[in-house]
Amino acid sequence: MLIMSFIVVSFSMVMSGWIMVYSISDAFEKELGERARAIARTVAQMSIIKENVGKPGGEIYIQPVAERTRVATNVDYIVIFDMNRIRYSHPTKELIGKQFVGGDEHASLSGQEYISKAQGTLGYSMRAFVPIMNEGGVKQVGVVVVGVLTPTFHALVAQYRNDILLSLVWGLLIGLLGSLLLAQNIKKQTLGLEPYEIAKMVEERSAVMQEMDMGIIALDENGNITFMNRLAKQYTQSDQKREKHVAEILPKSLASIASLMNNEESQQDKIINRTIVLYDKTYLISLCRIRVKGKLAGSFLTMIDRTEANRLAEELTGVKTLVDALRAQTHEYMNKLHSIAGLIQLERIEEALEIIIDETTEEENVIQFLKENISEHSVSGILLGKRSRARELGVHFSIDQESYLTQIVDGFTAGDIVTILGNLIENAFDSYSSHDRNKIVGCCIQCDEHHLSIMVRDEGKGIAKVDQDKIFLYGYTTKSKDGHGIGLALVKQIVDAHQGKIQVDSKLGEGTKITIDIERYVP
Repeated sequence: MLIMSFIVVSFSMVMSGWIMVYSISDAFEKELGERARAIARTVAQMSIIKENVGKPGGEIYIQPVAERTRVATNVDYIVIFDMNRIRYSHPTKELIGKQFVGGDEHASLSGQEYISKAQGTLGYSMRAFVPIMNEGGVKQVGVVVVGVLTPTFHALVAQYRNDILLSLVWGLLIGLLGSLLLAQNIKKQTLGLEPYEIAKMVEERSAVMQEMDMGIIALDENGNITFMNRLAKQYTQSDQKREKHVAEILPKSLASIASLMNNEESQQDKIINRTIVLYDKTYLISLCRIRVKGKLAGSFLTMIDRTEANRLAEELTGVKTLVDALRAQTHEYMNKLHSIAGLIQLERIEEALEIIIDETTEEENVIQFLKENISEHSVSGILLGKRSRARELGVHFSIDQESYLTQIVDGFTAGDIVTILGNLIENAFDSYSSHDRNKIVGCCIQCDEHHLSIMVRDEGKGIAKVDQDKIFLYGYTTKSKDGHGIGLALVKQIVDAHQGKIQVDSKLGEGTKITIDIERYVP
């Protein structure tokens, strides 16, 4: 950088010197031309010149006058010739009586006055041509040519050599000092790295970013996208041929959070575990601030594809729920069978038949209702399983007769609904202690392709107002058992991913009602 800047400064100084000498030469020539014109006009007005030019022997009178004037005005030559271009004066006497050979005198023979730069017998000169008119001023009788030899470029350089050298030396010293300061400043800003080292580092970092198994998007302080790696472009289906704002590729809710992150007044430096759905896929977003030397420079977010992981989690959650339900149902039916077997052994056949009829009738009614109103077998299965689980816990679990599921709402899966129902109902069961009586839990689900509504209520211990905003946080629980603090967080994640709403109505000692609503726009 130092060498390059010094070379640039040196070249600039040399070019400046050349331009300066050229400008001086041009100005000098113009000044000499005007001076020569003024002298030529004076000579052309002399009576002795007018009377003798063009006459035989006129050079005897003209030459002395022209030479005295030349010496007095310090010009290089004064040449007077007639209309036939015959010289009547010249500093070199041998050329008197011979034709003028400049080649630029034709216009002067037509009565024109002008300045010309041309090469004559004495070299390059600035020449002023002024017509000579007779005493009456009506007829041209000759031309006065006053010439001043122009200094050559080398002569000017030699003449101003000291000034030019002094300027160049000072300019180079200042340029060297400036180059040193510039190089030191750039070195400081680049952390002591050379340009090729910076280029290598940028290429390596870019390659690492492109090969990471997550989408990375960098934003400036205004929320404009400055960098997107390969996966980020794939996830957002963006080509980034032009600078975009984050709001153009991400949902408005996340874009507003990104804007908040870029606000210096905000104290929040990191937002994690924010789930969004883009193009039918689920992504886990992590948004962080970027600070450079303590100042906010922007933010960046990472996108992790959780579609497959969520699907497996939903399947596992559903399987676990169904297993628990089947276990409870097996346990319950074993108790029923033992009761029936005992009555039969006691030969109390009518009572045994009554138990069998009551059990099968109630179960058939519930199964028939679910078969007619719930089209998804996995959802019917979770509801039946929870009924068995409720009987085991001594809870009266009711399914609202207004419930229906004709078609799963767009963007949802059966696993999503199973996860939501399973966790909400299980939490309702847990709201009662073992010694509580009149344990009641109600459930209602209404779902079609445009709308999903799930309501689960209990009359348990309720949730304190200060805890109602915490129950959906990952890991938060009021229970002492391991493995809790996850279910409601999963519910919140699914609902947020589909831009749904969760409403919690609860009072201590009176119970809790949780309602989930998800709407799809119908054009």
